[in-house]
This record gives sequence, C-alpha cells and structure tokens, in this order.
Amino acid sequence: MQFMKSGKSNCRGRLVDFWIRFSGFLFVLFVLFVPFVVHAFPAFQEQDQPEAEPAKREAPALPPGLGDKPREAQTEDSDEGPALPPGLDGAADGQRDGPALPPGLGAETPGETAPGQGGTGASARAFADSITGFLDVRAGIRLREDPHQSATSLGETRLQLSRDQYVGAAVFRVTADLVYDNVADSHKLQPEQGRGWLDLREAYIGSPVGDSLDARLGRQVLTWGVGDLLFLNDLFPKDWNSFFTGRDVEYLKAPSDAVRVAWFGTLFNLDVVYTPKFDPDRFIDNRRLSFFDPRLGRVAGNDVSFEPVRPSDWVGDDEWAFRLPRVLGGWELAGYGYRGFWKSPQGFDPASGRPLFPRLAAWGGSVRGPLHAGILSAEAAWYRSRDDLSGTDPFLPNSQLRFLVGYEQEIVSNFTLGGQYYLERTLDYDELRTNQPAGFAGPDENRHLFTLRATLLTHSQNVTWSLFTFASPSDDDAYMRGLWQWKATDAWALSAGFNLFEGRSRETFFGQFETNSNVYAGLRYGF
Repeated sequence: MQFMKSGKSNCRGRLVDFWIRFSGFLFVLFVLFVPFVVHAFPAFQEQDQPEAEPAKREAPALPPGLGDKPREAQTEDSDEGPALPPGLDGAADGQRDGPALPPGLGAETPGETAPGQGGTGASARAFADSITGFLDVRAGIRLREDPHQSATSLGETRLQLSRDQYVGAAVFRVTADLVYDNVADSHKLQPEQGRGWLDLREAYIGSPVGDSLDARLGRQVLTWGVGDLLFLNDLFPKDWNSFFTGRDVEYLKAPSDAVRVAWFGTLFNLDVVYTPKFDPDRFIDNRRLSFFDPRLGRVAGNDVSFEPVRPSDWVGDDEWAFRLPRVLGGWELAGYGYRGFWKSPQGFDPASGRPLFPRLAAWGGSVRGPLHAGILSAEAAWYRSRDDLSGTDPFLPNSQLRFLVGYEQEIVSNFTLGGQYYLERTLDYDELRTNQPAGFAGPDENRHLFTLRATLLTHSQNVTWSLFTFASPSDDDAYMRGLWQWKATDAWALSAGFNLFEGRSRETFFGQFETNSNVYAGLRYGF
C-alpha cells in the first residue's frame, strides 16, 4: 500500500498498549460476537436435517389405450381402445396418413424456420445472455463530525455491464459502470480519474501471438505481488477513496491504459507492461475524504483546493513495469522492475505551492509457498527517488527500502488467520534531517506496520465475517475495516461494514483520517 507519510508521531513506546486496545480487543470482541448472532437469529442457522420423503401413492390405472404399452403391440383389431385419428398420433411426418398442419403451426424439422419468422429474436436473446454484471446500491455515514465534509460518506447506485466478444482466438472485453453518486459534488465525466456518471473499468483486446506469447491492448486492471492489502512492487493504480469509504474491495484496483505482453518460457515467464501516459492512483484529494495538509498545518477537507501537477505527456511521461515469475519446488518466485512516477502526489513544489508526482524507479522480488499448514510470503522493494538521489531535498520523498513478510493459515475449518509485518525504511535519512527546514515535520527513519486478518465462514459458507486491522507502533495509529456479507442466493448478496481510524496525532497516516471513520451497508444483485 502506498501510504503517504504526512508527519512524524510524537508518541513512542506505546506499542503494547495500542496494539491490545485497537487490535486485540476488537478482534476478541468480534469472535465472541459470532456465536451470539448465530443463536439470536435462528433463521440464519443451517438446516442440515433431510426432509422426510413423502409416502408413495399408487396412481389409478389409465383407461385402455392410454397406457405405456408400445404402439407396436397395439394392432388394428386390438380391443384395448380406439386408435387416435390420423395425423394426431405423434407419428413421424412421413408416416402420417392425415393432412399436414399449416406451415408455422406444426413441428418443423430442426433448422427449419417457419414463414415470417427470422433469426433476429434469437440473436437478441443470445446477445442479452452474453452480458454479465450486477446492480449495487450502497449507503454510508460518518461516525464523527467533519466540518468540511458531508455527513454522508457513501451514497451511490452502480450498474455494471460486461461482455466478451470472441473473434477467432482474440477476445474483445468491455466492462463499464453506470454510476449515480449522491455524495460527489459533480457528475462531469472524467474517465481517467474515475469520476462522473460512467466508470470504464475495462476496454481491451487480447490475443495469443504464436505459441508462447499473449498480448493485451487497452484499459485493463493489473496487479501482482504477494502482499495482502499491502503493495510493494505492485505499482499499478489504486483507488483509495473507494477503499476507505466502503465500496467493494474490487474497486481498490483502478484500471490502467496500457499494453501488456506475456511471454511463456521454459525456465521462466516474462510480463511486460507499457503505459504510454502516466496513470496515477485515484488518490485522496479532499473531495470526499479529509486529510492532513502540510501546506496549512491542519486537516483539510473540501474547503481547500488540492490540484497536483500531473505528468500528462504521451510517451514523454510513460511507465514501464516488468515481472519475471517462476515456480520452483512448489514455491512461487518473482522479480520486478518499474520506471515511472510515485503513484500518489508525494512531492511538493514550493514555487507554485502545488503537490507533484516525482519520478520513481523500483526493483524488487517476492517469494510465496507452503510452510507447515499455512502459506508463507515475503516481498522486498527498493524505491529509488529519481528526482532526489542524494536525499537532500526536503520537499521530495527520499529513496526507500520496503520489506514485507506474512503468514496465513486455516486454524479450524472455515476460520482463517493471517498476519503481516511491513517495514518502510527511509534512506539517506541524515541528509534529509540536515536539510529539513525548521518546524517541518519529516518522516521517521523506520515505519513499522502490523496487519491481522481474521475470516470466518458460516451457514454453509454463505455468510462471511471478516476483520482486517492495520496497526503502526512507530506512528501510534491504526485502521480497522470490518465486513459482514450474506450470500442470500446465487444472485442476491447483502453486506455491511465499517472503516475505523484511530491515532494519537492527526499528522500520521491513519490518524489524519479519524473524521472519515464510517459505517456502510450494501445490496447487490448479480446477473
């Protein structure tokens, strides 16, 4: 996760107290709450007892001539009943003795079309059946008062339509969301930022090229890496506004307008992604969420203009990313590279007073595989700040070393726990401190972050209870996101959740979002 570090915590040494209060206590409370709900709402309990089979009743005998006796056994002089009139006995057309039915009223042979009937209706039905998607309605409210934002944190109706069209080995895919957003201050269409009444999620053509090459061109959602909601080498766009307000977690991944080429080799594979124009994150820009603005020295909302200097030249402001994956002895190994820009506005131009996106290069690797009864994962990345290689410019981010290790295991049937440790180390830290202006709050040299995910599936795995906790002992802040989801049928799903931010300082990453804490509920119909 690309966390914008906005300030330095002034409270250290409270790791145990903070972790227990914001992570352990809520997790224990969450687990204890599950049995109560199961007993309190018997309608949700599983019905495992099989239904009793009804007693068989003998049907009365059919009148003579209407039984199951084969027609071959019924001769003309049979006294079992009169034969049906010619043409009504279900015989084949060539065996009928009576007149044929008028065209359009009989049973035409397969492939035959009745007069006046074309294939338009069938084609329309086939086209409609090839469209998939869902209708999603969500609403949320803030838990704390924010003088610069609406009390409604989420209020939208979203209709997603998706269709694949195959032409030989090639596939054309289009996925688009029609959106009515009651919280947005404008419905003007801005497809690159995902704003307005239309959110174009996918629009690409993909096709194999030869036996060992695949290519995909257009708007597509890309992701790689092994972190759970922590992204080190995954430098594709993210939508943090969706993530923090209660939209489905799939909307955390924003689309890229790119060309992706995948080569499949004997020793390893190679993925290359080229983005001709920089695709930034759908970053927090105070239109919906308030955050700490170092220009003002306070938390700012939509009362302040926030317009970063965005690199926007085609080809001149492009991005390159590659991955070298390989499976070795049951372990997934991968190397990564990236050349482009910081995905969120991490820099600041003192001349214009506007945030900016400094240039960035990143190199890293990951490993993931089985260990005992669970899955172990680890990932590392070196962020090279290309506009501040010496680390002496306090208005630009320093180069960083990022490291992640995690483990996930199913403790008992349908109950899974997963934990991660994340380190973000600022390089050239002494040079940064030496050149830092007086009164300017810079980052810590080391930022530590722990995560804990608990997932419980109940009621034949149709109900999901999930709690994900982020806690930083160095910043002394935390973020908790809970989710309850009930899959009522194959089409209908009901969900509810919360996003809770806590921190001892409003200048730390999670602490700055305290007034954005919210609860939400959603209803989805899939087709």
